[in-house]
Amino acid sequence: MILRRAKLDQPITPDRALPGRTGQMPVADRHTVLDAPLTGPWPDGAQTAVFGMGCFWGAEKMFWKVPGVISTSVGYAGGVTPNPTYEEVCSGYTGHAEVVQVVYDPARVTYADLLKVFWENHDPTQGNRQGNDVGTQYRSAIYATTDEQLAEAVASREAFEPVVRAGGYGPITTEIGRLDRYYYAEDYHQQYLSDAKNPYGYCNHGPNGLTCPVGVARTAG
Repeated sequence: MILRRAKLDQPITPDRALPGRTGQMPVADRHTVLDAPLTGPWPDGAQTAVFGMGCFWGAEKMFWKVPGVISTSVGYAGGVTPNPTYEEVCSGYTGHAEVVQVVYDPARVTYADLLKVFWENHDPTQGNRQGNDVGTQYRSAIYATTDEQLAEAVASREAFEPVVRAGGYGPITTEIGRLDRYYYAEDYHQQYLSDAKNPYGYCNHGPNGLTCPVGVARTAG
């Protein structure tokens, strides 16, 4: 089946979305870099966060470097189609964004710290794109896993908005909402930019020159 890209100004509704499948995408048991479980179980007290920053390869690499992060993986969220393939997501007919799931120890790194990494390392004003990557799957997004995360994410956007405006950017377009389901991406996408897989692979993430007034975390060099 040839998948043509959906029009960006026409959000996909369930009646137009691809049907997907019931089975979860098979992935490796262990994280290539952190040597942690990729799908759980997680240690007691661990929490999860989900962010979309455009291409999920670079986003995952950024978060696995943060002290206190237990595990990361890439996948799809925010759409309709269950267990989609990468090609289906790129068609626009699933409604999903490319995202990274971050499992973290809140005693070592706070959600505010993770939000700071998110806001300061991509352009949250571009709508359905990130640089030369164009499509609904590249939208900026925060999918909260708790009510507390949701409130904190909204507050961080409000705190960051004046900084973005002062920096000469347009309004923030980041989608913020509760996570419905997170679907793992294909195994070859997991830790794609690790030394063991693609140490010189493509990544368009990095500091945007703006400072978000929340959190204190910095990624490792």
